[in-house]
Amino acid sequence: MDGNIRKNIKAGSQVDIVEKQNQRTGILTKGIVQDILTKSQTHPHGIKVRLEDGKVGRVKKIY
Repeated sequence: MDGNIRKNIKAGSQVDIVEKQNQRTGILTKGIVQDILTKSQTHPHGIKVRLEDGKVGRVKKIY
């Protein structure tokens, strides 16, 4: 599914995100969505979320 569209992401979804400090390298972090931080319905770089472990990043893949 597309991580650029907000309606595809729900709290409790398992996702891969890229954190701010890893944007250049593209290193992905896997986790469970706690909060959706992006208010708009779409974002070209991915919807920003907070994972249950507190990490924040943009969604690249939804499982």
